[in-house]
Order: sequence, then structure tokens, then C-alpha cells
Amino acid sequence: MIEDLPAWSPKLRSKTVIRTGDKRQFVDPSIAAAALGASPADLINDISTFGLLFESLCIRDLRVYAEKLGGSVCQYHDSSGLEADAVIHLKNGNWGGVETKLGGDMIDEAAENLLKLKQKIDADHVQEPGFLMVLTGLNYAYRRPDGVYVVPIGCLKD
Repeated sequence: MIEDLPAWSPKLRSKTVIRTGDKRQFVDPSIAAAALGASPADLINDISTFGLLFESLCIRDLRVYAEKLGGSVCQYHDSSGLEADAVIHLKNGNWGGVETKLGGDMIDEAAENLLKLKQKIDADHVQEPGFLMVLTGLNYAYRRPDGVYVVPIGCLKD
């Protein structure tokens, strides 16, 4: 029912301490919704809980697609409070950062966090990210002027 999402720890320029503890995610967030007895109306009325379940859904899907490419999904969180919900890491060193946001009101903050993460990575030891993406529950995909992709979860497919 629950799966560990390990911490990603690239080499960093800063001396920021990276939290290395695993984060726990539901393998299938519908199990949590059923255990809570939450109807769709209940989830819409409790957007915080809905957002947590949405994040688990996104992580589950990202893991499926990353594993198909021989990669893995981790999470990033450092002592300064900077985090990325998911970092997709491939065996060849390519990586991408992902923040999950159910709605559109937090996209700017999520993109800003991803850009801060990119700046912290020591490019002498770790490749530049192949992409930075905010994975959403919105209806359309686009690339922001800062290069961060905003992608609805429904666009993920092989």
C-alpha cells in the first residue's frame, strides 16, 4: 500500500544539508480515499487532502514511466526548505525536476522552486536538467518563458 520515495542527493555548490530520509507515498491513492470514505465531493471540499492524493497519483505515474526508461524517481528536500516533489533520474545521468500542483494558483511558486533547485546543482558534477516540469490537474500544456513546462497529468503516456 505504501512505497518509499528515496531522497535524491546530487552534488551541490552550497553547503546546504540535504534531507536523506525517504518519503512515503501511496502506491495507489484511491486506497487512501476509500479508507477515508471520501467521495469526490468530499475531496473537492477538502482541497488539501485532495492535493496530497493528487501528488501520490502523479508520483505513481512518474515511477511507471521512469522505470520503463530504466530510471528512478526520487524526491528532494534540503534544510533551507527547498523541495521538489519528484526528481526523475536516468542511468546516463540525465535528470528532470517535477513539482505537482492540482490547480493553477501555485504554478508560479512551483516553477520558482524548480529554478532554484537547478541553480543549486553543481554543473561540474551533475548534468543540467533535461527538463523542469510542474505536473498539474489543468487542461492544457505549455512551456513558460522561463523554460519550465506546465503539463496536465493526462498528457503523460508512453
